[in-house]
Amino acid sequence: MFANPISAPPPTLRIVHVNDILPHEKSDVQRSQPLMARIRRAEYFTNPPLVGELPDGRFVLMDGSNRHVSMIMLGFEHILAQVVDYESDFVELGVWQHIVADWNSQALLAKLQEVEQVELRDGWDSTAVAQILLRDGPVLSIHAGADGLHERNSTLRQVVAHYHNHATLYRTPLTDPGQIWSLFPSGFALVMFPSYEPQDIIDAALQRAYLPPGVSRHIIHGRALNVNYPMDRLRASLPLEQKNQQFQDWMREQYAKRSVRFYAESTFQFAE
Repeated sequence: MFANPISAPPPTLRIVHVNDILPHEKSDVQRSQPLMARIRRAEYFTNPPLVGELPDGRFVLMDGSNRHVSMIMLGFEHILAQVVDYESDFVELGVWQHIVADWNSQALLAKLQEVEQVELRDGWDSTAVAQILLRDGPVLSIHAGADGLHERNSTLRQVVAHYHNHATLYRTPLTDPGQIWSLFPSGFALVMFPSYEPQDIIDAALQRAYLPPGVSRHIIHGRALNVNYPMDRLRASLPLEQKNQQFQDWMREQYAKRSVRFYAESTFQFAE
């Protein structure tokens, strides 16, 4: 049972060292390359990535892997992040489904059958690493050659890489094929992933057994967006403690100016 979003607490925002953040998924090169160009030109850091604090003081990255890797590639030592409690009722962990479009099922299945670690079986199987529902076709389950965390996630990465490199990939929370085929007429396959627990995400980060990009979906009630913190303050050559003190002073100014607003309703955003 999740908490009422209306009672979500103010976000905990903190500047942290980029190397203290552990990703649980591979970054998406197609997304991170143009993002790096935007960050390089940006005057403000807009949307902080989401992290959960680990007992050793490091952080598991929940969402924002492309922002994180882009900041590293651009030479930033620190990044502004929203720190959330993974055990909080205000955190929901789900998955995205992948709609594969602008290719064809025969080519997709042929590519997957070339991967040694992948076994395709007819029918739905809850023990599989993923399921593929073909438009006007059968349901197939995808199995890894071994059952360890590294093997399962490696198989998933290879599966996603094959259609990511050849087709158009859309992410969706929808699971109803009727809705999906209506909204995405060029889609021919729906890849569905199993449910994950927070410990699965933490283990993937600690063991570097990364999930593919765009599979896990963290919903945070009380997420901080459009923070617009000056980039020059993140670039500054100051100790981390001093940067955080500077940031907290800035935050108090925002609250004093009534610049922070809370929207409890669910929304659909059509532009980003």
